[in-house]
Amino acid sequence: MTRHMIDEAKLKQAVRLLLEAVGEDCDREGLADTPKRISEMCKEIFGGIGKDASEHLMVTFHAEGNEMVIEKDIQFYSVCEHHLVPFFGKAHIAYIPDGKVVGLSKLARTVETYAKRPQIQEQLTAQIAEDIMKYLNPKGVMVMLEAEHLCMSMRGVNKPGTKTVTYICRGEFERDQSLQNTFFQLIK
Repeated sequence: MTRHMIDEAKLKQAVRLLLEAVGEDCDREGLADTPKRISEMCKEIFGGIGKDASEHLMVTFHAEGNEMVIEKDIQFYSVCEHHLVPFFGKAHIAYIPDGKVVGLSKLARTVETYAKRPQIQEQLTAQIAEDIMKYLNPKGVMVMLEAEHLCMSMRGVNKPGTKTVTYICRGEFERDQSLQNTFFQLIK
């Protein structure tokens, strides 16, 4: 997949227009370099655009006898595609290997790649699970995300601290409620 490039000139112009539209003086000391700072920030927080998350799941290792692998409390930050404000929280991933595993950091990198683009939590949860199923071919996978959305906390309904929880089950996790229960107990 082609690497996405930020159009810095357009972004700086857009930030200036936004500041002017809300009645600010773009040339005052505190705002003079804001368009540049926002451009730099966008390179980081939208760094997953155009990046193929599967690159992290391509290298696997042979492993037998694992009933379940869980990586929990993977912190992530993303940007709501509806309001362009952050949402952030923790991802929890479990999979049942079918003879192969991936390096643990690769699960966190997969989460990060999908989180670093304009996103909705429901889609983010599904993208992570689908890639793990596709590239690791496990017997099953379960992904759960817990996040606070600033579009709910600092605007609109104004309910800070509210968490949104999404989860998705594939393979054996879909068919076996006891596996789901084990997952929920282990991530507490």
